[in-house]
Amino acid sequence: MRETVLDVRGTNVRMFEAGTGPTVLVLHGIDGLAVDPLLSDLSKSFRVVAPEFPGFTRSPIPDWMMSVNDAAFFTLDLIAALGLPQVHLVGHSIGGWIAAEVAIRSTHALASLSLLAPAGVMPREAPGQDVFLLSGEEGVRALFHDQALADQEIAARAGDELDIMLQNRAGLARLAWTPRMASVVLPHWLHRIDIPTFIAWGREDRILPFSTHEVFLKEIAGAEFLALSACGHAIPQERGAEVARRMGAFMNGAN
Repeated sequence: MRETVLDVRGTNVRMFEAGTGPTVLVLHGIDGLAVDPLLSDLSKSFRVVAPEFPGFTRSPIPDWMMSVNDAAFFTLDLIAALGLPQVHLVGHSIGGWIAAEVAIRSTHALASLSLLAPAGVMPREAPGQDVFLLSGEEGVRALFHDQALADQEIAARAGDELDIMLQNRAGLARLAWTPRMASVVLPHWLHRIDIPTFIAWGREDRILPFSTHEVFLKEIAGAEFLALSACGHAIPQERGAEVARRMGAFMNGAN
């Protein structure tokens, strides 16, 4: 994947891009931007654009970005800056919450919506682990059902600087501190999503419990759902290739 920078109304956004075809805009999860199996497999059939959201990894968060609501409007500006009539919007975790907030505001520029274990809704059961209370290694292990993959991820991050983890936590806290990773009003507005929607969730998700999908399915008319056995919150890493295939067929049908 090649790295590019896009100016979005004065904010420089670092992005990964790869592939050709219809554009898929992928909003990353709580651990920031990284090349994962989901991006790589999607890029075989689509043009994939994966921005690093302000506040994560090494991108400073603007003073005016105080909530997921601001992040949603910023994403609409980012889509406009791409200069394309329509994109397939994909979001994982916090990125899924942002993607849902984009879609309840305007679907004019969206061909479809895919939500992978999206945050934004309070679970009906006990909440998952509070990521703000976990150490770096504990946080990685909580993301994965397959702990062998967690071991690989921990080893891959061994050289990462502490400030990257702290920045990701700070960016997440700015957007989703109270209540943790959820909105009391989002369920009321999900009915406004009027484009083809795909939802996937890992049955062993320890960050956002599996049952949380019920609210999204109830409120988004006609949404397609994929339950992933033996999968935690890290869907792009644990089941990226499988989900990319299902999403590819879904997005082709939405065109």
